[in-house]
Amino acid sequence: MRSGERNIWVWAEALELLQASERMQRRIFAIEASHALPCWQPAVDLFQDGDELTLLVALPGVDPRRVEVVLDAADVLVRGERAMPSAGHRAAIHRLEIPYGRFERRIALPAGDFALQQQLVDNGCLVLLLRQLG
Repeated sequence: MRSGERNIWVWAEALELLQASERMQRRIFAIEASHALPCWQPAVDLFQDGDELTLLVALPGVDPRRVEVVLDAADVLVRGERAMPSAGHRAAIHRLEIPYGRFERRIALPAGDFALQQQLVDNGCLVLLLRQLG
């Protein structure tokens, strides 16, 4: 590969990585259109075993008392706030990758009527156990 071709290839790779990074950042720090204030969206996993659903919401460092769960016919809304640690209030910040502030995530449920059976926190994840009714 000639030097000019190598430079073009390097720049193409760098551009691809930058675009992937921007897509990831938009996904993590998505702004909820229904609110005027920006909020971030936590990652979730949803598992179904028969008539039981297990929803895991990644919320490490979030005080469980600052989390609200709203279940309706079609989805689950999880919202709350991750407070900035006291170390970050007056310190110079050199890197800030963990999202702080308001969060909100609406998770669509499979077809059916579900009831919330249990809500707990395990290893930094909010765990919601739902059971299908009927």
